[in-house]
Order: sequence, then structure tokens, then C-alpha cells
Amino acid sequence: MIAYIEGKLAYKDHAQAILDVAGVGYEVRISLTTFSKLPAEGEKAKLYTFQHIKEDAHTLYGFLDPNEKALFMQLISVSGIGPGTGIVMVSSMSVGEIRQAIVNEDVRAIQSIKGVGPKTAQRVILELRDKLRKDELLAKAGVDTVPLARTHNTNRSEALSALVTLGFARSAAEKNLDQIQQRHGNDLSVEELIKFALKSN
Repeated sequence: MIAYIEGKLAYKDHAQAILDVAGVGYEVRISLTTFSKLPAEGEKAKLYTFQHIKEDAHTLYGFLDPNEKALFMQLISVSGIGPGTGIVMVSSMSVGEIRQAIVNEDVRAIQSIKGVGPKTAQRVILELRDKLRKDELLAKAGVDTVPLARTHNTNRSEALSALVTLGFARSAAEKNLDQIQQRHGNDLSVEELIKFALKSN
């Protein structure tokens, strides 16, 4: 996985940025929040990235703020939310607003985001509420919950990407990982998730 890219900002628009790193242009999908904070074209920029791998494309998603990337990773760990919906969500509301809506179980606020229906909004709250409340308590205690934009919630996403690369259908792999986490808990490593998924097929 590519954790971040640092280079000259060659191009930017509301949906993407191109970073020139030693003569190689990396095309990165970005949120509106990141777009609004990017420097001028030609200036140096650093984006924390997530690489989404599927059968027909490798897509990079980038964020200026590690906290925005961390929330994006948490959102796409929820069954039924892919990177496309995740980037729309962090474009529609600020990190603080989304976190607050989830912690306060505000289904209406989450559902107001384009492409998020009532069932998906409820699932987001159900799956992330306790994690975000725990993060808030740790933050108040002075514990850094986003070291270099890495979170424990990336394991499921990385396992899913690996399974798709291995030839699994994305929907089947998602369902399989859901069942594994229900059976064995949410603290499995990427390797453990993949091993369980391969054994169950």
C-alpha cells in the first residue's frame, strides 16, 4: 500500500489532483475538503493516500489531513460503503460533523449525504459508533489515535483488496469478511482475515 505521496502539485480540480514525483505523475482522487486546502499548482504538496485495487482499476485516494484519511478508512470498512461513497461522504460534511453525527446516532444527518440510504446510515452508526466514542476518550486522554494516518480499521479494507486481487468477486469477499469478523471479532490481522477467507471457500 502507498501510505502517502509527496511532490509538486501539477494539476488540481474538485475531484482529483496530479502530483509530480521525480517526473512521474500520480493521479489521486480527492475530497472537496482536501481540494479547498491544496496549495497552488506548482507548489509542493503531500497527500496521505489509500490505494483501492479492483479487477479493472487501481485508484489512489488522497487527503491532506491524516484525520480525514482515518475517517475515510473507517467509513469504507462498513459493509456496503465503497471508496466512491466514502469520498462523497467526507466531501459532504467535515470530519468533525461526520464523527459527531455517528457518535450522537444522528441517522438523518448521515442519510442526508447523496447516495446514503437509511439502512446504510444505520449500519454506519451501528458499526462505527463505539469505535469513535473510544477514539474520543483516548484523544481526551492525550493518546494519538491516528499515527501517520494509520488505524486498526484498515485491516478489513486491505484484506478485501487482497481477496479481489486474488480473483474473488467483491460482493462475495465483503460478505465473507463480515461473517469472519462476526465469528472471530474485529481485531484480526490482515493475514488472519485472508487465511480465514481462503479456508471458507
